[in-house]
Amino acid sequence: MRKIRVGIIGCGSITKHRHFPEYMAHSQAEIVAVCDLNEDRAKGYAEKAGAKVYTSYQELLSDSSIDAVSVNLPNALHAPVSIQALKAGKHVLCEKPMATSIEEANEMIQTAEQEGKTLMIGHNQRFVASHELARNYIKEGKLGRVYSFRTAFGHGGPEGWSADGRDSWFFEKDQAFIGAMGDLGVHKSDLIRYIFDQDVKEVGGFVDTLAKEDASVDDNAVCIVKLMDGTMGTLTASWSHNEFGDNATVIYGEKGVLRLEDDEDYSFIFYPVEGIPEKKDLGKIQTNEEGGQTSSGVIDEFVESLIEDRAPLVTGEEGKKALHIVLAALESSKTKRIISI
Repeated sequence: MRKIRVGIIGCGSITKHRHFPEYMAHSQAEIVAVCDLNEDRAKGYAEKAGAKVYTSYQELLSDSSIDAVSVNLPNALHAPVSIQALKAGKHVLCEKPMATSIEEANEMIQTAEQEGKTLMIGHNQRFVASHELARNYIKEGKLGRVYSFRTAFGHGGPEGWSADGRDSWFFEKDQAFIGAMGDLGVHKSDLIRYIFDQDVKEVGGFVDTLAKEDASVDDNAVCIVKLMDGTMGTLTASWSHNEFGDNATVIYGEKGVLRLEDDEDYSFIFYPVEGIPEKKDLGKIQTNEEGGQTSSGVIDEFVESLIEDRAPLVTGEEGKKALHIVLAALESSKTKRIISI
């Protein structure tokens, strides 16, 4: 049975909770190399996987035995390292946000095409069962015309789960580029495009730093989003929800209301205008907290797309469109204007 030989670049929290355990659990993936500037941290993973240790990602990329890499680095390094990896002949799974600009995103996409390699972006919310079912309900017309929605992603901030706590790169603009909008908001910008199966037309946003002292990036954002068909909604991203996190999406249509990840017992609730409510427990949404889901679906999709020689569900183009919405919100907040995409 063919196995995809993987190198992991960056051994922070997302590697601990997602990439490392999910590659290890996949029967057709083999971790053969790990890289981190903190050699002891890299060794900890390498010993568990029987993998090589690198402190230089350039040296890892020169290893011809590696088929694919996960790029799990500070946001500002996503594009440059991914581009180098693609040019080195590796397939790339890049964490989100994929880049710091549309120009960087375009270069990543073009490089993947030129090199004939796969570029996937690590947006996991498409793989949540309640979200997949909601997409189907909307496609099948069970909500009728959709009028509006609200979606939010909030928690207490990266210090609660980052490998470096309050000293994390997440709070530094030169490394992170953006804060809560890049960490959380971009997940929801990808999600709304996926659930509604259409692009965003216009964005308005208020993006600010309210809670994290000395942070040089945003920690709260509230955005208004208008889809191509006129559907309107709000998108909220926050690092100040403390232990009372929020990862809910609510969709309002002429035939009923969908509540996703908005109830402790049921991950999917449909309240029809006529009839009995449908309540389904489809499993918890992915979380980096202990006891969260064992699989995000991202690594499975990446590995299987390579095995099956097909495009992954979250291509570079899809990642770019999610990024564009976030960048538009930042521009709107700065200019006090509604931004057309």
